[in-house]
Amino acid sequence: MKSVVNLSLGLPSLLAALALAGCASGPATDPQARNESCKVSSEAEIAALFDRWNQSLQTGDPHKVVANYAERSVLLPTVSNKPRLNAAEKEDYFHHFLENKPFGKIDSRTIQIDCNTAVDAGLYTFTFAKTGGVVKARYTYTYRWDGKQWLITSHHSSAMPEKM
Repeated sequence: MKSVVNLSLGLPSLLAALALAGCASGPATDPQARNESCKVSSEAEIAALFDRWNQSLQTGDPHKVVANYAERSVLLPTVSNKPRLNAAEKEDYFHHFLENKPFGKIDSRTIQIDCNTAVDAGLYTFTFAKTGGVVKARYTYTYRWDGKQWLITSHHSSAMPEKM
């Protein structure tokens, strides 16, 4: 079957259509196009964010743990089936999680850094001082620089599916 293009609309209509198509392509993702300055960071700085989070666990205060999370963030926790989408839900989860006095240790990790965002993903082990229990899990933290500090925007943790 032959394609037929109607050129009778003329050059002005063609230019208008192309201009509208460009507008519909969505916002630019280039930081310079958004006039956004990028936070210079390093793998060591991003790795230290887990240490900050883990130290907040040691306080036993759910509010201090939740302070590591952005207002709009998601927690998909290891020992709960419920996604935690707001501060109150996160505090509820950590209230129960902290009862067993957890301490996390990174076993392996990969860190990726972009403009004002970073991802830390890998394996960690939690030891629970109260029960003596040990849980090996996979994790992913995504972070966003808010202009003052790095905050967790998503945190997924799941127990290892196979015994190691």
